Amino acid sequence: MPVDEGRALHAAAVEAGRLGLPLLEIGSYCGRSTLLLADAARRAGTVVVTVDHHRGSEEQQPGQEYHDPELLDAWDGSRLDTLPVFRRTVADAGLEAHVVAVVGGSPQVAAALGGGGGGRFGLVFVDGGHTDAHATADYESWVPQLAEGGLLVIHDVFPDPALGGQAPYRIWRRAVSSGAFAEVSEHGSLRVLRRLAPGI
Repeated sequence: MPVDEGRALHAAAVEAGRLGLPLLEIGSYCGRSTLLLADAARRAGTVVVTVDHHRGSEEQQPGQEYHDPELLDAWDGSRLDTLPVFRRTVADAGLEAHVVAVVGGSPQVAAALGGGGGGRFGLVFVDGGHTDAHATADYESWVPQLAEGGLLVIHDVFPDPALGGQAPYRIWRRAVSSGAFAEVSEHGSLRVLRRLAPGI
């Protein structure tokens, strides 16, 4: 994540933290963005809940553009395991008390945690898989749990297909056209919206 986008994410998390609710991150990878959210959660006296299967996104798999061989599973070199690096990142920053890491697929975790509403999060940060199936599942599983007045933050929104995948762009357009959100800010590929009313 570029520095300006990281600063914007942190600022949104600090603002959302004023609601006094936990923050949510979908797609934590090795934990860099988690640190920004956890710092905001610490300031607000709450936590960030991170959801990731820690097996990497499509573009991080062996043979793909963003593959890092240092992240291969120590027990099975055919797959990724980012969880040890994520845990070390959070621990080294001294933020473990403000991070609740949930390991699993996003829709399954949402269902297990009682998805379907309730306004339990002050911020929902969508930065998981970039296929339409994954981005849509993340959106439909977690956005109903965003409190009114809370912030929806979507990463890797590229209106121009030549610059990046279109799935995050499509869920951003869905949120904007729903009438349930107002656009707050745009920083590179990061979009921030505020929930004004129920709906997705």
